[in-house]
Amino acid sequence: MSTQRQKDWHDLIALSALEPGDATPVSFRGRELAVYDSRDGIFVSYARCTHGAANLCDGYFDGRNIECPLHQGLFQVRTGKALAAPASVNLRMVEARVVNGMVQILF
Repeated sequence: MSTQRQKDWHDLIALSALEPGDATPVSFRGRELAVYDSRDGIFVSYARCTHGAANLCDGYFDGRNIECPLHQGLFQVRTGKALAAPASVNLRMVEARVVNGMVQILF
């Protein structure tokens, strides 16, 4: 018997409310998310670093990679891949799209 919940698209934040070219913190259902306005599009991940649990939205974002403000672990925001030590666990990404000026996530 499956207890798996069906995922649906949900409005997260207006595209116009994002920090242009940066990471914007957003809370959704008690979870802290980071919305990245990257050179390659809009991407969403859980906001906490997988190494030290710092909020990635406080880190340096170069348009493609986000650096943790605590220990400078580095993640690629398109895939969540951990790129530099001490981060070795990839970010948990959330599928996202933009519809009618709204960032939506599949949750």
